[in-house]
Parts: sequence; structure tokens; C-alpha cells
Amino acid sequence: MAGLINKIFLQPTNNSLIQLFRYCFVGSFAFIVDAGGLFVLTEYAGIYYLLSATISFILGLVVNYLLSTAWIFKKSKLSNRWTEFLIYSVIGVVGLGLNTLFLWLFTDCLHIYYMLSKIITAALVMLWNFFARKIILFK
Repeated sequence: MAGLINKIFLQPTNNSLIQLFRYCFVGSFAFIVDAGGLFVLTEYAGIYYLLSATISFILGLVVNYLLSTAWIFKKSKLSNRWTEFLIYSVIGVVGLGLNTLFLWLFTDCLHIYYMLSKIITAALVMLWNFFARKIILFK
């Protein structure tokens, strides 16, 4: 049992299922930063929810990058960390576009409460981010 826990949580791995499992943890933490920022900026700072979503998404992106490169994707296809972060961010910007589109669609068009829209949107964008980053950036 200890060997399995070690393999799933501690050992470096190229196994996509283990990486996706870990990415769910990282993504969950980044989501808490993102959704928490969205809620605080919208409800307490009075910022329009789509602008709040953009700001909080960027905060979540930085958290996601730092945790992902430390725990999930240790072997990059690139040797330059700044180039890696730039490409990681470009993938994140596409994710931000998807995030904004889906959030608007679910909230304004389907009249779903914006925080519920955020949960649905986060799941969809997480899949895009994981597979795009794994295929494009990491070995």
C-alpha cells in the first residue's frame, strides 16, 4: 500500500493517468484560488464578473504553473524556463478565452448562477489545459 501511495503521490512519473490524477489536485487548488478570487472581486470589490474572472484566472494560472512544474511535469521539452512559462501561459490564455466564453454562455445565455457556471467551466477548461500542456510542453 505504501508503495502505491509513493508511486501515485511522490515518485516522478510519465504515466498520463497518474499525471491527470495529480493535475486534478493541482487544478483543484488553483480552482480555489481562481473561484475564490472571482467571488471576492465580484461580491466585495464590486468588479464586473467577467473582469473578475480574468483577474482570478491569471492568479490561478500562476499557482497552477508553479505546482505543475514542481509535482507533475518535471521533464520539459524546453530547456528555457521562460520560454516554457510563455508557452504554458499561451495555453492558459486559450483556456482563459474558453473560460470567459463558457462563463458568459452559461451565465448570460443559460441564466445559471455565475459561481455554478464557474464550476462547470473549470472542469471543461481543466481538460483543455492538461492535455494541451502535456502534449505540447512536457515529455
